[in-house]
Amino acid sequence: MSSADEERPRRSASSAADVHPVPGLQIGTYRATQFAQVRDLWNEAFPDDPPRNRAEAAIPQKLAVQPDLLVVATLDGHVAGTVMAGYDGHRGWLYSLAVRREQRSRGIGRSLVREAERRLAALGCTKVNLQVRGSNERLAGFYEALGFAREERISLGKALLECGPDLG
Repeated sequence: MSSADEERPRRSASSAADVHPVPGLQIGTYRATQFAQVRDLWNEAFPDDPPRNRAEAAIPQKLAVQPDLLVVATLDGHVAGTVMAGYDGHRGWLYSLAVRREQRSRGIGRSLVREAERRLAALGCTKVNLQVRGSNERLAGFYEALGFAREERISLGKALLECGPDLG
């Protein structure tokens, strides 16, 4: 354990202090009736994502594996944000954190991350990872404020399957 670890207080994935900051905010598991709103949100939040990350591909894949880890925040019945998580028995991952532009900076993203952390911890996950595009310092700062730390890593990826013609 380093001296930095000794000085940093350990936090649980969720605590009583994690109260939804927006009156009427509901956080729950994705429902099929929310597809169009989630798709529209992801198109707004991730306009340059490849076809394999679009809702039409990603949501059915997620529903086939750990569907309870696709989490949606709603306000007045409308999708305000999402986060997707995964756990492989060793590490957890966060993906697709998105909050409607007009709802940002209200604590919805923080509430979604905390709920995903709570669900991962309930599965026995002891560490969660995520990736942020190198050009997105603002988002990196958001995660750092939630207790995430930058790790010296090189991120590599490899597409194993091509997307179908209907997804580009």
